Amino acid sequence: MSRNPVTVTVAYHVVPGREADFHSWGWAALRATAQQPGFLGGVLVDGEAEWHVVYRFDSDDSVQTWETSLARAQVSARAEGLARETGRRSVEDSKAWFDAQISRDPAPAAPRPPPKWKLWLVNMSAVFPPVLLFNLVILPYLNDLNPLFRTLLLCLCVTAIVTWILMPRLQRFLKKWLYPPLQALRGRHKRRTA
Repeated sequence: MSRNPVTVTVAYHVVPGREADFHSWGWAALRATAQQPGFLGGVLVDGEAEWHVVYRFDSDDSVQTWETSLARAQVSARAEGLARETGRRSVEDSKAWFDAQISRDPAPAAPRPPPKWKLWLVNMSAVFPPVLLFNLVILPYLNDLNPLFRTLLLCLCVTAIVTWILMPRLQRFLKKWLYPPLQALRGRHKRRTA
């Protein structure tokens, strides 16, 4: 039975283009962790290659209770598709390091979603070119096909192109325009682990 404070650092590799979603998930995960007995604090540390969720409990027993809880399993399940856990480290009695990490500004709120007009513009930019190309190049050859099947084929092709090719690239390219507050937060909360 340990009564020394324990700091846990969990490293994640975030899926490119999903940084804003992971940022929201990370702070939500820390809020869920804060509901557990023995919780002493937490912080989300972002970086170029890896992000870290850091939390501290009053004892190893409190950490084990959280790690094996249903609440933690549910929180972890929500990260699927956003990031992959790449490492985990526990350190006992690391008060000085942890306090230096959280003694600055209070945790920022999760960034707001972009305005609807920006989302509409990005979606139109992703959908219009493949629909136009499909209508000009492929549909003339499918005139004999039932309109239901022709429309289904159009939807399947365009949705696949937009989902896997165009939207991820557009979101990465327009990230600073879509989420300007997130960029300010990322610059302010960059940390290097000791």
